[in-house]
Amino acid sequence: MNTSTETRPKPRLRAGTVRRVGARVAALLASLLIALSMAFLLGRLSGDPTATILGPMAPEEQRVQLRHELGLDRPLIVQYLDYLKGVVTGDLGQSLQFYQPNTTMIMDRLPFTLQLVAGGMGLAILIGVPLGVLAARREGTWWDRAASTLALLGQSVPVFWFGMMLVVLFAVKLGWLPAGQSGTPRHLVLPALTMSVYPMAQIARLTRASMSEALAEPYIDSARARGIAPLRVVWRHAFKNAMMPILTIVVLQTGILLSGAVAVEYVYSWPGLGQLALQAIQFRDFPLVQAIVVFGALTFVLLNLLVDVIHSIVDPRVR
Repeated sequence: MNTSTETRPKPRLRAGTVRRVGARVAALLASLLIALSMAFLLGRLSGDPTATILGPMAPEEQRVQLRHELGLDRPLIVQYLDYLKGVVTGDLGQSLQFYQPNTTMIMDRLPFTLQLVAGGMGLAILIGVPLGVLAARREGTWWDRAASTLALLGQSVPVFWFGMMLVVLFAVKLGWLPAGQSGTPRHLVLPALTMSVYPMAQIARLTRASMSEALAEPYIDSARARGIAPLRVVWRHAFKNAMMPILTIVVLQTGILLSGAVAVEYVYSWPGLGQLALQAIQFRDFPLVQAIVVFGALTFVLLNLLVDVIHSIVDPRVR
C-alpha cells in the first residue's frame, strides 16, 4: 500500500511538466510567427526592388517582367504562404543582389559574427560578474557606487559612439590596434570590447541585485558562524544560489548580440551578419533581409528554450 501511494503523484507530475513544456513551446512558436510575419510585411513595404536592380531609367515593361519573374505580381497572401512554406522546408530563397542562396550567404558570414559575440560576451562575463559581486559585498560603500555608476554608463553610452572613440584612441592616436576589418586576433579586440559594454552593464547590475539578496539570507549567516572562509561563503554558497537570473541574462543577451551586432560591425567593417543585413537593406534585397530575420528569430527562440532547460537542470524546484 505504501509503495502504490508513493508512486501515485508521479504521473501527475509528469503530466504537469508536459503541459508546462507544451505551453512554453506554443508561446515561442507564436512569437516566431509574429517575427516572421513582421519581416515579410516590412520587406514588402520597403519599396520596389526592381528599381534598384534595373536602375531608375529602366522602361516599365522590363520592370513588369522582372516583377513577374520574382513573383511580386501575385496576391500578397499567396506570397506570404509561399514564404512560410519556404521557412518550414528550409528554403530561404535567393538573394536579389548576390544571386546566391541566402542560407549559403548566412553560413559564410556566421563564423565572423560568432567570433564577435563570443569575444564580447566573454569580456562581459569576466568583468560584469566580479563587478556585481564586489558591489554586493561592499553594499553602500564607494565601491558599490562606483560599480553602479560604471554599469549605468555602460547602459547609457551609444554603442556606435563608444566604438568610434575606441578607434580614435587606440587605432588613430596610439596606433596599437587595427581600426577595422578582420583577420587576426588583434582585429577582434576593439569590436569585442565595444560589443561587451551593454551586456556587461546588464550582467553587473543583475549580479549585484541577486547577490545582495543571497547574502542577506540566514544560511549565509550560518555559514559565517561556522567559520567558513569569506570567499568560500561568497562564491560557493551565495553565488551558487544567485546564479539563476545571471545565467538567464547571459543566454538572452547572447541572443540579442547575435541578432543585433549591426552597429558594431558597421563601425569596424566587420564582415558578419550585421554587415550583410545592412547591404541587403540598402539594396532592398528583401529575400535576404527576411532570411536574416528568420535566422535571428530562430536563434532567439532556441536560446529561450535553452534558458528553460538550464533552469530545470540548475534549480530542482523548476523540475
